[in-house]
Amino acid sequence: MTLDNTRDKLTVHLERAFLVSVALPERPWFGDDPLEELRGLATSAGAIVVGGLCQRRLKINPASYIGKGKLAELQEQVQAVDADVILFDNDLSPPQIRNLEKATQLKVLDRSELILDIFATRARTAEARLQVELAQLEYALPRLRQMWSHLGRISGGIGTRGPGETQLEEDRRLVDHRIRDLKHRLHEVQSRKEREVASRREEHTVSLVGYTNAGKSTLMNALTGAGVYVENKLFSTLDTRTRQWHVKDWGRVLLSDTVGFIRELPHHLIASFKATLTEARQARLLLHVVDASNPFAEEQVKAVNKVLDELGCGDKPTLLVLNKVDRVADPSYLQVLQSHHPRAVAVSATTRQGLDDLQDGVIEMLGADFADAAIETNAGNGKILSYLSAHAEIYLQEYDGDRVRIRCHLPRRLLHHIQGPDVEVRFLDGNGAV
Repeated sequence: MTLDNTRDKLTVHLERAFLVSVALPERPWFGDDPLEELRGLATSAGAIVVGGLCQRRLKINPASYIGKGKLAELQEQVQAVDADVILFDNDLSPPQIRNLEKATQLKVLDRSELILDIFATRARTAEARLQVELAQLEYALPRLRQMWSHLGRISGGIGTRGPGETQLEEDRRLVDHRIRDLKHRLHEVQSRKEREVASRREEHTVSLVGYTNAGKSTLMNALTGAGVYVENKLFSTLDTRTRQWHVKDWGRVLLSDTVGFIRELPHHLIASFKATLTEARQARLLLHVVDASNPFAEEQVKAVNKVLDELGCGDKPTLLVLNKVDRVADPSYLQVLQSHHPRAVAVSATTRQGLDDLQDGVIEMLGADFADAAIETNAGNGKILSYLSAHAEIYLQEYDGDRVRIRCHLPRRLLHHIQGPDVEVRFLDGNGAV
């Protein structure tokens, strides 16, 4: 098996898929249909769902994840529906996958491998393709022994000694070399991306984040008229897009749309996509978009917050946006969401309901990052005076001999630009007193 064959193993395309989900005490099901999200993932991957099976367990079966009785039931059902592939809504170990494939004579993919496959089919830019390939190879590397296990029978030894071991080690070296190459190229991409984002430090930057299919791209189109691609499928957006958003009574804001999150997003994928998510990490404000019509909205909010914590964005100023309120069947459900998140803004990107309230909320939160300050410096300090004229709202400027006193409204993040031995900066309270 070559490296290309390894990649081929990570593909689900127009196959007949049978779904399996196991609930554990630490990983319970949400709602009445445990297979709903997995069904959406399978459809997004291009598979045709032909059946499903669920099981509650106190702990997993080390050999096959599911119990022996359920495994026998699975064997019968996949044969009855003529399935091509079995998709688990759980992460499996390589031995568990091997045992399940041996028992069912079908390809078995776990949740992480399925998500990686979807990302592979959605990647459009060179950057996204690099990130997906890196995540796939890091996922596949520890599983190469499983893929080569059949060669152990040729030599008769334990594991894969003999002719198989030579090819296994060769493939491992190939994968290791490719991973190092991809990491180097992505490091260059991330450095370039960080420089590009850093060049916007003096801009008002806002980033859309949220669970996959929450309506981020539709909201971006409604706010900016960007015309970005929208599809009712999970992970329809992988590449970050930034557009100008002209906020009434405020001015220009740079608004970025990012890849959607999902619970148990593979860690390799999060690490690989750090370059793409630079926009979110560097933004002044995050708009956390939630599908308010989804009965699992609260769980999705928690899943997104967990990923944001992993990215180092957990403490960033965030405004919760309850989207798709026009689709909420029971108004009391929306009221419960709003009671849990009293500062959230309810909108519909499709009907444009609540977009004015959203702009007001953005202005309020961006404005909280501003300060009224009294600045005194030498009247001949042209550098400071020119900088304040370009970046601050000056509402009082008076001269006293060779000194100048200025009162202004400016972003706190720019204060380090006006420091110096001849500069005195004092903050003012709301009444203008020092």
